[in-house]
Amino acid sequence: MLHINDLTLRIAGRVLLEGASLHVAMGQKVGFVGRNGTGKTSLLRLIEGRLQPDQGEVRLRSAARLGAVAQDAPGGDSTPLSAVLAADRERQSLLDELERSPGPERIAEIETRLLEIRADAAPARAARILKGLGFDDDGQLRPLSSFSGGWRMRVALASVLFVEPDLLLLDEPTNHLDLEATMWLEQHLKAYPRTLFMVSHDRELLNSVPDRIVHLEGGQLKAYAGGYDNFERTRREKMVLEEKAREKQELQRRHIQAFVDRFRYKASKARQAQSRIKMLERMQPVGDVVSEPEIHFDFGGAAIPAPPMISIERAEAGYGGKPVLRRLDLRLDPEDRIALLGANGNGKSTLARLLAGTLEPMGGTITRARNLEVGFFAQHQIESLQAERTPIEHLRDLMPHLTEERLRARLGRFGLIQQKAETPAGRLSGGERTRLSLALMCVRDPQILILDEPSNHLDIDSRQALIEAINTFPGAVVLISHDRRLVELTADTLWLVRDGRVREFDGDLDDYRRDLLESRSDRPAKPQPASAVDGKKPSAADRRSKLAPLRARARDAEREVERLQARKLVLDARLADPATYADGTDVAALNRDAAALEDAIASAEGRWLEAEAEIEALDLG
Repeated sequence: MLHINDLTLRIAGRVLLEGASLHVAMGQKVGFVGRNGTGKTSLLRLIEGRLQPDQGEVRLRSAARLGAVAQDAPGGDSTPLSAVLAADRERQSLLDELERSPGPERIAEIETRLLEIRADAAPARAARILKGLGFDDDGQLRPLSSFSGGWRMRVALASVLFVEPDLLLLDEPTNHLDLEATMWLEQHLKAYPRTLFMVSHDRELLNSVPDRIVHLEGGQLKAYAGGYDNFERTRREKMVLEEKAREKQELQRRHIQAFVDRFRYKASKARQAQSRIKMLERMQPVGDVVSEPEIHFDFGGAAIPAPPMISIERAEAGYGGKPVLRRLDLRLDPEDRIALLGANGNGKSTLARLLAGTLEPMGGTITRARNLEVGFFAQHQIESLQAERTPIEHLRDLMPHLTEERLRARLGRFGLIQQKAETPAGRLSGGERTRLSLALMCVRDPQILILDEPSNHLDIDSRQALIEAINTFPGAVVLISHDRRLVELTADTLWLVRDGRVREFDGDLDDYRRDLLESRSDRPAKPQPASAVDGKKPSAADRRSKLAPLRARARDAEREVERLQARKLVLDARLADPATYADGTDVAALNRDAAALEDAIASAEGRWLEAEAEIEALDLG
């Protein structure tokens, strides 16, 4: 399907690709990863034909249809539904021709072709895609001009998904989506029937959808089978082996060189010395292991006030006199880690602005701790950076009293070091601009972080740094994110924003996902048990007879989890021991055992939690 041969690309004197080659078979799903600024988007532009390489070629299968999300968001008076339907140019062209009433023979040809491409089913299919991306029935029929840029980019994504090109190119497809739409997109791409080449930094998406990961590093394209976790594990093993091979070769080289230095001028050993010189010349050096510098974030955190940090009572929030959120009774304490759930448009960003103090309540009261400092990261802040000014200049505007050394130290807390601190913002990658915005957010040492989609544009290593920084931050954190892993590894509490209210969600993201799938399906609701319908509660004897086996199941599952986790600790220790990679051990088999143990632990934990949930339900009953 796609052939990249000996490709070299230079931009502004910087080499992004050098002699890179890659072949993607028809029907493969490829996840394309790499650090911010390494050239991933540039490669997509090369494949599209919007950039020309300095050397090499990009070749597609003959007659293959290429599709990518349009760079400009659609607009005007047309509706999302009509815009998506119009993306199928053949269908639209045939329908337009049919309206012009051609001759009977041509009408027959057009109707036959419309049947072949299933034109009659197109409106329903387009509506399903739009619904999955968050457009309700009314929203699908509103003018595009009434939507924000982010929502119109969803229409652009829906359009290319609707067309189903032979090779679908996606560049960070979840950046304009909320968690709900991201969950839908993951399922849709897993079932995509053609070839997919996707740039993403969403670890869940990269584990679920691709059957192959391609890593861009040092100007080269290296392919790995499986999803992201397997890529990371395989690459780590490869780096260990390469380092050992390099050390072994260096030892051998020093040994040979010592022989040459000692005997090259001695007549009786001259021939052996010359032989070893040739051996050195033929020896292909094992390259140094490329180790990308670690990224660390540091949000700081001044003295944290006593609880509550923020208290909201009977408040309303909205715009233009129209409330979006009503009857808010909320409280934020130190060390709270709260993630907001709810589809876009339900008020998550409104609540974030209310907590941050950039939106005043329409009613009720908000009480804040004295001298409270709030760090607020909003999605639009990246766009407000001045393209011609450097990170140091941006920071100096806010902190003119600091020396350049201290300004650089603050930027270094977000990985903007050395020349990056002096690069105009317009020439930074999207992830680097996000890091700059986070650095600017922290100029007053916040005690609460309000983060609205902070991981957009961040690469996977930067997202891991973000997770660690949130978890070590001493104050409270309120998070809005479509990145499941970020939410799962940082949030202790989930607040659901829906129907104008905010309430705590009793469950985890898997429960929320199931709720979403059930609410979006057309299946009838599951019948309720008789006791739930007629209001009769089971007797105490019935509850006791049911509780005994449930408690036994819970105990057995808990013991199984403990046993498996103990085995996993032993296996992890072996994989972390460098000696494992030197004594001929089958490392791949160990990794397979580790993966199997992780699955077994997850299964046992699921049985344990299921039994505990049934016990709790009976106790409450």
